[in-house]
Amino acid sequence: MDRREFTLGAASLVALAALGVDTAQAADDPSIGRRARALYKRAIVLDGNLGPPGFDGNVAPPEIVAQIRAAGVSAIKSSMGGFNAPFEDTVREIASYQAAIEANPGVFMQVRDADDFAACKRSGRLGIVFSFESATCLGENLDNIDLFRGLGVRVMQLSYNLPSPFGAGVMSPPESGLTELGRQAIARMNKVGVALDLSHANPATTRAALAASTKPVLMTHGGCSAVHPHLRNKTDEQLRALADKGGVFGIFDLFYLAPSPRQPTLDDYLAHMAHALDVCGEDHVGIGSDSSFGTAFTTAEERDGWDKVQQQRHATGVAAPEEDRYPYTEGLNRPDRALVIADALLRRGYSERVVEKVLGANFVRAFREIW
Repeated sequence: MDRREFTLGAASLVALAALGVDTAQAADDPSIGRRARALYKRAIVLDGNLGPPGFDGNVAPPEIVAQIRAAGVSAIKSSMGGFNAPFEDTVREIASYQAAIEANPGVFMQVRDADDFAACKRSGRLGIVFSFESATCLGENLDNIDLFRGLGVRVMQLSYNLPSPFGAGVMSPPESGLTELGRQAIARMNKVGVALDLSHANPATTRAALAASTKPVLMTHGGCSAVHPHLRNKTDEQLRALADKGGVFGIFDLFYLAPSPRQPTLDDYLAHMAHALDVCGEDHVGIGSDSSFGTAFTTAEERDGWDKVQQQRHATGVAAPEEDRYPYTEGLNRPDRALVIADALLRRGYSERVVEKVLGANFVRAFREIW
């Protein structure tokens, strides 16, 4: 199944996202302080896992361009190939992204090198980092890592929520872990310059993969289990090991931030962010929303679509516990969510240095070391 048909977060949610957002939101919101606006304006804002804006064929409609400009986001990492799309379907999806980027050269830019982030910031274009949620499209052929890197894929996971030939996800049996093929895949990724993402890896795979990698390792979208225990959230031990490796942990704004049935709030998000900063340190935390670029679930049609997505997720066994609400955080269901986070962190006493790192500098540093 293709990611555009369904999977949680990123590109699949674009089909559910409302395109008619208020693009003046970032400029007109009186709750955002001047200090946050000034910092946001000069910072490279990089979301570690976010669905791209919608397209009309290959053309970005004027309202989408306006949304991008108002959001002020420099770059996003977007997932392709779903959690089980085969090789050909994944190549086809990559080609569709590249065609849209080529058709809108003043709006989008494919990120292939760490210097591209600064170029995106200077030019006002939205950079897109191509990534994989799982390794299904690789088959069991390590040469496909090189092939997909040649197509611009710069971040890969070893598994989604279930086991793969490379490793095990969070819905896997506890004894499942990193395989020998997975060790070889990590070595190849380190060699050619592809970032290893352990967002969906189970504890056994996480421990072994961190030990096997010679480069920094990422968890681009997750939460803290010390704040809310959940399979998709990471323990303090995992977070410290990630930081020791030089990696970055992106905080998502999904329902896993708070216990069911309550919809997570900005305060919940900040609790996870503050805990991650305490455990990992200021150089190893970022934003990885794992949601759609704009606002979502504002119409009955979108909510009906999500109900169908959930039926499919449960049918295939990839649904995690507590997926019983809409996947967004109150206060962050907007295209300028990173600005809201920056303002909230400043109001809670974090320095501008720390906030600028969280907004994107930490991910940029890690990508530079990995690529």
